[in-house]
Amino acid sequence: MSDAATYSVPFWINGEEYHAEKQYDVISPVTGKAIHRSGAASDADVKKAVEAADKAFKTWKKTLPKERRDVFLKAAEIFERRKEELGDYMMQETGAPRQWADFNLGVAKDFCLDIGGRIRTLEGTIPTTADPETGAMIVREPFGVILAIAPWNAPYILGIRSILFPIAAGNTAILKGSEACPRTMWGLCSVFHEAGLPAGVLNMLVHSPQDAPRITANLIAEPAVKKINFTGSTGVGRIIGRLAGENLKPVLLELGGKAPAIVWEDADLDNAAFQCALGAFLNSGQICMSTERILVHKNVRAEFEKRFVGAIDQIFGSAPDAPILINSAAVTKNKALIKDALAKGGKLLYGNPDAVEKSDTRMKPVVINNANKEMEIYQTESFGPSVALYEIETEEEALEIANDTEYGLTSAVFTEDLRRGLRFAKEIETGAVHINSMTVHDESALPHGGAKASGYGRFNTATGMAEWVRTKTITYKF
Repeated sequence: MSDAATYSVPFWINGEEYHAEKQYDVISPVTGKAIHRSGAASDADVKKAVEAADKAFKTWKKTLPKERRDVFLKAAEIFERRKEELGDYMMQETGAPRQWADFNLGVAKDFCLDIGGRIRTLEGTIPTTADPETGAMIVREPFGVILAIAPWNAPYILGIRSILFPIAAGNTAILKGSEACPRTMWGLCSVFHEAGLPAGVLNMLVHSPQDAPRITANLIAEPAVKKINFTGSTGVGRIIGRLAGENLKPVLLELGGKAPAIVWEDADLDNAAFQCALGAFLNSGQICMSTERILVHKNVRAEFEKRFVGAIDQIFGSAPDAPILINSAAVTKNKALIKDALAKGGKLLYGNPDAVEKSDTRMKPVVINNANKEMEIYQTESFGPSVALYEIETEEEALEIANDTEYGLTSAVFTEDLRRGLRFAKEIETGAVHINSMTVHDESALPHGGAKASGYGRFNTATGMAEWVRTKTITYKF
């Protein structure tokens, strides 16, 4: 890695590395110092990226499925070969541990293989019309240029799904990467260019933090941009949705969450404790699917608490240093939520929010017991290493707390009675319910998306592919 004074992360525009005139420092949460610089998109850079994508669309939409498939299969090989290099970028820019980076890259490789095999599944229909002398075809065609906006917390997983489904369906894409991890996003796009993706099909840029509102609005307003997908916070998602609406453009939104996990009295408590610990504190809780509320049946509460503490120690307790969050603001937010909860009757079951760590971006897991609805943590997505426990006694009470949130991304239920598990699953207002496993679960074979303020639309599977084509009706006279 070149030092910060000499290396600047370029964009990808029209198949080539593009160095923007404006730049900003990229600060590592590991050291708190600039690790390199990055280009910061200007209005002119936006125009160049859109023009390149629009021009490439005219030829890319006509490519054969096997041509697209071969690029994706080659990309899968490259992800495996460059795994250590690409993982290093993610670790340096986001503070992720090696295991989380490797998991991201493994899923990215799987996406390439899965989507490569799905390309041929896009097909139209030939309906029977009212007039026997008239024939009709319903064809599916790509939209055009897609704007993909992906975050930093799982950059290879969330970045690749934002671009690969649209490109597989015949669209071209502009990836607006997170300003927190520009080299990670550069690395992602470099894989596809190395794999032979034609110039202009995939373009990538980032902006400085202060330019985010203007550059994002300009990209959405560009006439050539026909659809948008955004993964990120609900607050920003509302802004993206409003801008898309003003420009009459469809948008797919995968937003925040407040995932509940219900631990019923007949649950396998060892499994429930392990899965809840992993779901709450994987990647320091910086996952939209992270477990935020644990609802424990009164009859097993004491035993679950003991096993839950043991599970946290087993999974995370051996690390010499506290995990790294993306910035100090995330730590401050979580500590404020904990302080408020303790002031309103909560008790510490695990952790010490006042512990002095090596840096202000580090924080160990904290569990709040005796949580109640008056606490800020009840409604606020912590997006960090804190989780709250609530006591329940009836199914109705469990569902009332599980659904008492604006969010609806994912959830979990722990019970040995499958009928009860399915009964809960039908009533919980989330896009996914995982019975006897953690709330964090996303793979290419399963549709992924939320309900309520967690967004709309779906990534993954044939459903995710269908998001990126529209139907066209063609009629003809015999």
